Amino acid sequence: MKHSARETPVTVVPDHTLRVKIIDACGLACTFCHNEGTPVVADNRGRQPGEFTSPSGPSGRMSIYLRTNGADFLPARIEANDDFALALAAVRGSLLPTNEVHFTGGEPTLHSDLPGLIRIARHLGLTVGLTSNGENGAAVIPECAAAGLDRINLSVFGTTPEELAAVQSPRIASGKLAERKLAALRATIETASKHGVKVSANIVIPDSTHVERVLRIIQEHGRTVTVRMLVSLEDDGASLTAMRQVVDHLGGTPVQRIITAGASDQRIRYRLPDGSTLYAKSIRPVRLPRTCSNCRFNNDHDCHEGYYGVRLYQAQGGPFMVGVCIQRMDLCVPLGTFVMSQMCHEVANFRREETARLTTLHRVPDRAGRESQQ
Repeated sequence: MKHSARETPVTVVPDHTLRVKIIDACGLACTFCHNEGTPVVADNRGRQPGEFTSPSGPSGRMSIYLRTNGADFLPARIEANDDFALALAAVRGSLLPTNEVHFTGGEPTLHSDLPGLIRIARHLGLTVGLTSNGENGAAVIPECAAAGLDRINLSVFGTTPEELAAVQSPRIASGKLAERKLAALRATIETASKHGVKVSANIVIPDSTHVERVLRIIQEHGRTVTVRMLVSLEDDGASLTAMRQVVDHLGGTPVQRIITAGASDQRIRYRLPDGSTLYAKSIRPVRLPRTCSNCRFNNDHDCHEGYYGVRLYQAQGGPFMVGVCIQRMDLCVPLGTFVMSQMCHEVANFRREETARLTTLHRVPDRAGRESQQ
């Protein structure tokens, strides 16, 4: 990535988003999956906290932080009912302004009432996005679009069965199974575009051995959807190096740096020679001032995601839970506790204060001496 951060215009975007894990089921088994910090339900039924393991069963799925993150509940499938509506309203009311909800999993398109969840969020005035691998999108997106789905971030792993299998557990090694997954992804992209849902292709790039795979994905999908390279959370620098190699190979020119104030997300937007756009998304070293101060992961090597934002779960047989870190699931608290807690006030204050600080930091005088954001 041949650029200086000071030379690239900066846009500061306040974090107004809530991530909601609506389902744990998933038809893929990605080797780098964090599964929103929770145990894989299919492999841990009947186990008690302290006994959860990953991977541990026939699913072959990973939850990469489970060994050390202190998760003490199995996630439930969230139902499209009044309880969910009240939970969303409670988080929105305690963290103003929260104006977007992002559904995650597992695989959200496997939820049998995804449109119902979307309608509830839209009724509360929230914009709705979701992260998906596309395995069931073509079947559900038309109704989801009608319900108000705004965008879908598709995890794209390859253009051939071999490339898909390279980042999956051996369960997905079957050529026919991998080809069906790729065909489903292509159908999801086509269906989403047809129904007016904005589509992004997310590509995790662990290291330089994946550069050729990423280049092929960009070649296949880059003209029809927005492509975003994502840093691997367990990165030791190899992921960022691989991103630079992709950008340099394509001759990308940086045109904008986007910082999410109040969360660790940041990305650089590149313009490619053919006029298309490529994003490189990485993690800023962001910490909550009080909650993160004494954390055992609070150093340059062990804290992989930083403070990324607020997540909502529902515990099986229990309450809705709110978390602020997938590496510290022991910080999760019941929703009722969270909205009255010092942590909630800390998050709200941090969002406001970092937005003000970064907006001021990245304002520069224009030619008339007025200040404008980079």
